[in-house]
Amino acid sequence: MPVIVTASSKGGAGKSTLTLVLAQALDAMGATVTVIDADPNRPLVRWRGGKSASTVDVVGDVTESNIIKVIRDHSVRRQFVLVDLEGTANRLVSRAITQADLVLIPLQASALDSNEASRAVGLIQEEEEALEGRKIPYRIIMTRTNPLITTKIEAGIYKALADADISLMKTRLHERQAYKAIFVRRQALNELDLSINGLDGALENAERLAGEVVDFITSLPSQRSVKHVSS
Repeated sequence: MPVIVTASSKGGAGKSTLTLVLAQALDAMGATVTVIDADPNRPLVRWRGGKSASTVDVVGDVTESNIIKVIRDHSVRRQFVLVDLEGTANRLVSRAITQADLVLIPLQASALDSNEASRAVGLIQEEEEALEGRKIPYRIIMTRTNPLITTKIEAGIYKALADADISLMKTRLHERQAYKAIFVRRQALNELDLSINGLDGALENAERLAGEVVDFITSLPSQRSVKHVSS
């Protein structure tokens, strides 16, 4: 089943938020989802330790020695396996990327983040060489964006990446209080109450993200694993 890896060599790029929001949205669509938390801070393991009724499974005991086995074991049993990597380039990160059907690279609207996203793309290309030509699909996704307006900096970075023929997600993960609340309350988005500002918008944004990911995965010639998930 498809393996989706979230990667960036920059800490604080929004990898864990992107991973958890996507996992919860896929779960809400009826998919079975395992998240592998390979971040040394274990933010997703801590989330799973709450009382959420979400069926998202979280695995945290991974090392560079067993990461491939863990990914493969869960991909046999679950419709989606999501891997949240640490913000550095190391052997564990490289090994996880080799297993990916899609690598998502979060990018905030800053020159620093743009440079780090380019480094992540370079790492993917290096792994493709080691795999003797097997392509590892990737998409850069803008994160922490304003849901109402697109800033000039954001628009400029997006255009520069598009002009450079770098693959981009159409959906952007907006800055939403609900995305912070799921970590604080250790709940799923659809378990939050309406006291959370902009919850409806966050749910719509997450659903749109999951829909685009499903559409992309099902368009790959080798993927047949999401036929029971409606986008």
